[in-house]
Amino acid sequence: MTTFILAHIKNTHIKDADVTISALKSSTLKTRGIKAKCFGLLTALTVLSVSITVPIAVPTSHAAPIYKVVDEKTGQVTFTDRPQNYEQQTDKTVSQTAVSTGRDTIGQVTGEATSSSAPVSTVNSTDKARKAVSYQLMIAEPSETRAYRRPAQSIEVRVQVTPALQAGDGVRIYLDGSEVAQGLSASIATVDLMPGAHNIKAVIQNEKGRLLKETARTVHVIQNTQTLQNNKKIAQQRLAYQNLPWHQKLLLKLRQKDGSLQTVQNAQPKTNDAFTK
Repeated sequence: MTTFILAHIKNTHIKDADVTISALKSSTLKTRGIKAKCFGLLTALTVLSVSITVPIAVPTSHAAPIYKVVDEKTGQVTFTDRPQNYEQQTDKTVSQTAVSTGRDTIGQVTGEATSSSAPVSTVNSTDKARKAVSYQLMIAEPSETRAYRRPAQSIEVRVQVTPALQAGDGVRIYLDGSEVAQGLSASIATVDLMPGAHNIKAVIQNEKGRLLKETARTVHVIQNTQTLQNNKKIAQQRLAYQNLPWHQKLLLKLRQKDGSLQTVQNAQPKTNDAFTK
């Protein structure tokens, strides 16, 4: 009996041990399955995160040419992207410049689904284009042999530039080292100029004041001889009158009044006495 009981207990422990081993194996398999699923999910999340955070660059460019409009009368320069508005105006010269408007946009998609855009600067390219321009500057008027009578005549200055001025560049006109105008034309009065030679200079400067081109011309101003003589005569008469004593000045004024009265009487028409009787 005792032997039977011991055998039964032994068989029971063996069965319990088998059950325990089976449960442990099942638990281990489940744990491995869970780990595999977790690893796969982690891998998928990592790939998704990388695909989301990588920037997507879509460059877009919209460039429009810029045209320069020059007023031939005033020399004023205007920049526009609608040249058709000035084509019907005969006093306007329209030319395309090397400057264009451009905008490159880069969109970046993040986990928060945001996007941004940034303009691309064209300063460097514009500077290179300006450095490449070689201007030809000429003073069309006045000519080298031109002389002006003071004070009746004015000096009309007209400047020509080729090719067309770039954005930021401008023309300045100087007389004897002093700036008198900005633009392609100027009118200089001679009333305040002394007779003799005078220097007219035209320069091209950029927006920073750097000299790009210059040219100069010498003109001559002469005094109007007849006007000068008349002015001298009037000045001498005034000086002589100022030096007279007061009673002679009074007598001179009376004579002037009598002379004016006699002039008026002589100007009146005379009538025949035969008709007046």
